[in-house]
Amino acid sequence: MTPPIVPLDLHFKGAPHSIAAYLVAGPAGYVLVEAGPGSTLPHLLAGLTAHGLTPADISAVLVTHIHLDHAGAAGWWARQGVPIHVHHLGAPHLIDPERLLTSARRIYGDQMDPLWGEFLPSPADLVFAHHGGDVIEAAGLRFSAHDTPGHARHHFAYQLEDVAFVGDLAGVRRPESRYVRVPTPPPEFDMPVWLASVARMRAANFRRLYLTHFGPIDGPEVAPHWDTITALIPQYAALVQAGLAAGVDREALMAQLAAWEATRFAAAGLPPEQWQIYDGLGPNAMAIDGLIRYWQKQA
Repeated sequence: MTPPIVPLDLHFKGAPHSIAAYLVAGPAGYVLVEAGPGSTLPHLLAGLTAHGLTPADISAVLVTHIHLDHAGAAGWWARQGVPIHVHHLGAPHLIDPERLLTSARRIYGDQMDPLWGEFLPSPADLVFAHHGGDVIEAAGLRFSAHDTPGHARHHFAYQLEDVAFVGDLAGVRRPESRYVRVPTPPPEFDMPVWLASVARMRAANFRRLYLTHFGPIDGPEVAPHWDTITALIPQYAALVQAGLAAGVDREALMAQLAAWEATRFAAAGLPPEQWQIYDGLGPNAMAIDGLIRYWQKQA
């Protein structure tokens, strides 16, 4: 039987159901899947306290990839002596994050610290680099690491028995609706690679998916959700491909994407105040930049 799994709501930017870390109870302790950003660490620690736990009760942290919303607080955990498990391509950036942070500062500017907080370097001896197919043993549990690039080359989905923690592979879907958004940040969005990752994970027939953004997708909803992701990824790419072919500039592409998203928001029955929450998890500007870069690489 799958062990107890509890989503801890990190209240990113004060909004519920934006970023989750998952608390997994094992026979020999607890595992966290995702560390969240440094800015939400107080919410994560409060979530542990609410379950009668302290950082000393955490046996390991698994991060699906090293983007700031997933791994920003990993260094803090490593400095508490907790092992961090990560894709081998992401591991060097947890040990020496300066290149990652320099790139992020170019994107976020003076919003970098308020959004993401502190990203501490992790002691090298507490960062465990893995390849697809590796089994990670922690707290008496066995997690299988599945290499799932497309959103990022350093992306894992973690399987625990018949459920999977899928990071950004399955997009963004908050529990308030069935609206799904696909995050396509630069520089590593790759449409066919992402679709191939989705196909492999779909073939595994997981009983439940745990999305970092946000929450579980169960049983009969799993296959339709994969259908949605498989349809949406080419739609995002095609919108930008058509615009570039027509000579549309970046600002106009952003407007086109925003208009398309607004139509989908309305069709899903989402009130306008929730639109900003979704945009905070995958800003249009970043989505457009990732899609433009992808098509430039194809050319």
